[in-house]
Amino acid sequence: MTVTYLKRAAPRPRAEDSGIRATVQEMLTTIEDGREAAVRAYAQELDGWQGEVVLSDALRRDACDRVPEAMKADIRFAQANIRRFAEAQKATLHDCEIEVMPGLFAGQRQIPVSSAGCYVPGGRYSHIASALMTITTAKVAGVPQIIAASPPRQGGIPDAIVFAMDLCGADLIFTLGGVQAIAAMAEGLFGANPADILVGPGNAFIAEAKRVLFGKVGIDMLAGPTDSLVIADRTARPETVAWDLVSQAEHGVDSPVWLISTDRALAEAVLARVPALIESLPEPNAAPARRAWADRAEVMLCDTREEAAALSDSYAPEHLQVQAADLDWWLDRLTTYGSLFLGAETTVPFGDKASGPNHVLPTSGAARYTGGLSVHKFTKTVTWQRCTAQAAHELAQRTARISRMEGMEGHARAAELRLKPG
Repeated sequence: MTVTYLKRAAPRPRAEDSGIRATVQEMLTTIEDGREAAVRAYAQELDGWQGEVVLSDALRRDACDRVPEAMKADIRFAQANIRRFAEAQKATLHDCEIEVMPGLFAGQRQIPVSSAGCYVPGGRYSHIASALMTITTAKVAGVPQIIAASPPRQGGIPDAIVFAMDLCGADLIFTLGGVQAIAAMAEGLFGANPADILVGPGNAFIAEAKRVLFGKVGIDMLAGPTDSLVIADRTARPETVAWDLVSQAEHGVDSPVWLISTDRALAEAVLARVPALIESLPEPNAAPARRAWADRAEVMLCDTREEAAALSDSYAPEHLQVQAADLDWWLDRLTTYGSLFLGAETTVPFGDKASGPNHVLPTSGAARYTGGLSVHKFTKTVTWQRCTAQAAHELAQRTARISRMEGMEGHARAAELRLKPG
C-alpha cells in the first residue's frame, strides 16, 4: 500500500504511571468500606458538593421547569430519534427454540439486566446528549432500574441535563461526579440496587474505575480520547471536510483527527484551511482544537479508493465519515469503525447529538472487535435446554465417551445416570 503523509502526528508520549490507577483503587476501597459517608466526603472534597446526593422529585421538577421550551423541544427531538433507533435494534433480538435432534429442545431468551448505572460527564462541556444516549437505550432495552449520575456545576446538575435524564426515564438521579459516582452506582448506595452494568463516557479516572470494577459489574467499554477519520475524494468540498475535522478536534488536546484522501489538491486545501477555522472558534474551544490539530492530526494520500479503505480499516476509527463518490461501495467495503457517516449531508455532530444511532462508541482502535452502546449491551442472551428420555439415552452415551477421552470421569458418570430408568 502506497501512503503519502502530508501531515503526520507527533509520536505519542510513552505512557507513564500518573498515579491514576493507585488513586482510583484507593477511592474504590475507601467507598467499599465507608459506603455513603465516604461518597459524601469525596463529593465535598473533589466537587465542593454538600447537598443531597439523590435529586428529589421536587428539585427534579424545578430543574425541568427552568429549561426553556425551545431547548426542551430540541431535546425531545433528539430523544425521539434515539428511542426509535434503539427500538429498531431491540426488534432484532428474538427468543428462539429449536429441536436440535429428535427429543432434544434448546432455545435462547433475551433478558434485560436488572439495574444500569449511566454516567453523564460534566467537565468542560454539559453533555446533554450522553444522558439521552445512555438512559434512553437502557429504557428501551427494558432495564427495570436506571440510575443516572452527573457532577454538580454551579450548585447542582445543569437543568438541561436533569430534564434529559427525567425525559428518558431515569429512576434515580445522583448529583455525583467522578469515581465516587461510579462506585455509588456499582455498590448500590443511596437507595439504589447495585448496578449490573455501568455505561457512559468520562475522563481517565472514570475509565480506570470501570476497568477495576469490571467483573464485579459489566461495563460498556473502556473509552479513551475520542477520534475521527474522514475519507474524501475530489468530489468533496475542502471547507466541509475541514470543519468536520475541527469539530472533532474540539473534544480535547488528545483527540486524534485523520484525513485520508485520493486527491492531493483536496488534501492540501484542507491543510491550508483548518488553522483559520480553529482560530475562528471562541477561545475555550479553540485551545484544545489547536493542540489536537498540531499534535494528533494526520493527513494521508492514497492512490486508490481500495487503498484508502484498507488504511481506514487499519486505524479502526471511532467515527468514520465518507465524503466521496459511490457511497454504496464504501458502505459494502468498510468493515472497521464505531459509527459510519456517509455523504457530505451528514456529519459526526449529528450522531453526537441528535440523529439516533448511539454516540457511546469504541475508541483507541477498539472498533476492531466491538461496536458501540446499544440495547444489546443491556440485554443478556441466555440459553436453555430440555430433552426426552429417548434423546437423553444417546446424549448420555456420547457425552460419557467424550468425557472419558478428556479425562473427566465425574462428567461421564453423571451422564450415564441418564441411561438408568427412574
